[in-house]
Parts: sequence; C-alpha cells; structure tokens
Amino acid sequence: MRRAACLGTVRSVKPACRTLVSALHPLPDPGRRDVLAAAAALGLLASTPLRAQTRPERARVTLALGGKNTLYYLPVILAAQLNYFNEEGVAVELQDHAGGGLAEQALTTGHADVAAGAYEHTILLRQRGVNCRAFALLGRAPQAVFGVGNQVLTDGRTLRTLRGQRVGISAPDSATQWFARLVLARDGLGPDDVQWVGVGTAAGAVAALREGRIGAIANVDPVISQLEFAAQIRVVADARSLRGTQQLYGGPMPGGCLYAPQGFVLRYPNTVQALANAVVRALKWLQTAGPSDIVRVVPESAMTGDRAIYLAALDKVREAFSPDGLLSEDAVQTAHRLVAQQLSTPAAVRAAAPAATYTNEFVLKAKQRFSA
Repeated sequence: MRRAACLGTVRSVKPACRTLVSALHPLPDPGRRDVLAAAAALGLLASTPLRAQTRPERARVTLALGGKNTLYYLPVILAAQLNYFNEEGVAVELQDHAGGGLAEQALTTGHADVAAGAYEHTILLRQRGVNCRAFALLGRAPQAVFGVGNQVLTDGRTLRTLRGQRVGISAPDSATQWFARLVLARDGLGPDDVQWVGVGTAAGAVAALREGRIGAIANVDPVISQLEFAAQIRVVADARSLRGTQQLYGGPMPGGCLYAPQGFVLRYPNTVQALANAVVRALKWLQTAGPSDIVRVVPESAMTGDRAIYLAALDKVREAFSPDGLLSEDAVQTAHRLVAQQLSTPAAVRAAAPAATYTNEFVLKAKQRFSA
C-alpha cells in the first residue's frame, strides 16, 4: 500500500510540474526530457552544483609560516578562521615559526607539506638544488620596515652609524634579513658589518628594541607599528606601500606566497587547488572587510593586546595585500634581480629560471570560481 501511495503521489506531481513549466515556458507537446530540463532550470528538481569540485588527494596538510600573528600572513589566518580551508575539504594545521627561514627549514626537512613566506625562498631553494614553486600570492609588497632606535641614529646621521651594531631580524635567512641587507647596502654596509639577532615577530621583538639589546630592527606589522606609536624608532625604509616598494626595489616586488616542493604540486594538484581556492577567497573577503569584520574574525591573541594599534597597522598595509593571488611577471623579474644582486652565493648550483619558481595555474582557476 505504501509503495502504491508513493507512486500515486509521484504521478500526481508530474502533471503539476508539467503544467507549471508549460505555463511559464510554453512548449509544444514537451517530452519527458524537455520537462525535466525545464523543471531543473526552474529549481523544481535537485541538481548537482554548477562547478563540482574534485576532492583533494590529501585530507590534512601542514602549512609552515613565520609568524602567524603578523599582518604579513593575514590572508592565511582569514582562510582558516573563515573556515575556507575546511570548506575546500582540507584540514590545515598552521605550524608557526619565528621567521620565514625557519618555516622554509620545516618544509625542506619534511616537517611541513607547504610553506608560506617570501617569494625569494623559491628562487634561493632552486639555486641550492631544491625545486619549489609558489602557487598563490599573499602580498604584492614585502611589508617590511627598517627602523633604527632613537638612541642610535640621531642628528640625521647615516646608517653607517650601525657598523658593529646589533640588528634585529625575525630569523636568519628570512625576508626581514634580506630586506635589511638591501637597506644597509644603500649606505655602503655589507652583511658582515653588523651583528644579526633573531628576535621573532611578536612581543619579544618589541622588547629587544626597547631594552637596548638591538640598535635597529627589520620587521613587519604589528611589531613595527607598536614601536612607531611609542616613538621608539625612526623609520628609514618602508615597503608597506606600493610606492615605497617601487622606490626601494626599482620595480614591483612580491611579498609572501604559498609555495611547495614541485613534487607535491605535481602529485597532489587537487590539494594545491583547494589551498589556492581558500586563499583567493580570503583575499576577496579582505578587499571589502571593515574594522568590525576584522575584529570579529581575527583572534584577539593576534592583536598583541592593542586592538587600536593592530587596526591602524592594518590600514598601513592594506594596499600591500594581493587583490587576487596572481604573481605578475614584472614582480617575479624584480625578485630574481634582487637575488642575483644581493643574495646569491658562489655555491649556487642552478641558474635563475623564473618560470620554474611559480605558477598562476591554480589561482586562475580560483579567480574564475569566485569571480575574484
């Protein structure tokens, strides 16, 4: 009886659907296929998503980054906090380190699957014989700032005053150290003319400057803004804006990106696509997010105890974030030129090959999906 009743219900629904479809879109004697197609178009029948996504090969991924509470990595934090990674079918473990150099080490030693850090990592790793490829851009400017303590740089003296001084960086072989080397070179100082001190990217970096354990600092926000608002540093180089970046590097310069070993990219393309999707979606969200949105999503612990300074710092780096995750060829060329001039060593085993260090394939697909 139950089966007969159900069949009777189905038979009664079909004429109703056919009547509604005919009324809205008159069709001459529609066949069953035409009726079903029209009903699906009207939402009367269940249908599969327009863009069915292929399931990632990896359900879990470890992502290493150098200072997750910095604004430098904000797009990654947003992708996690807004649940975008999970919605793509990947559970992402954020592995925090004191700087990008340590995150790179975690990647190359197999303790992480993917890393977030400065694009230059991919160039230097290739020169050392390790193939890694950037696949999603976080920032279109390095966001780094070089500041000197007021007690060290006075009366307009040049940076040559820093000869023999301790300079704080996030960690050795990180983007903050590369940035500091570039700035010091403009005043004729080489990398061996100062003492490098790893201070991280959190409260310890602020304390190191305030307590006189370092005379200058190269770091990112919100650390730099904390020192600025307290009038404890004099900023001498600032790559938080596109204009400042252009002046310092002589062209557009990429900031942070997601990168992974080439083998990982080739073996797990759906997983890489899922990560790119989440980041592109976060970048799109960030384009229109206001202060109240940021406060609602970003963990309080990331604001270093001062929400006002955090939001003020965010205003300073807003335009540094990539709008869509794409790496431009001009920015890639600038980064390769910088590495060739400032960072390469005689021990390099491979020549520069820009096309081998990045791909826009995954971001282009993500842009199409999210209209980013």
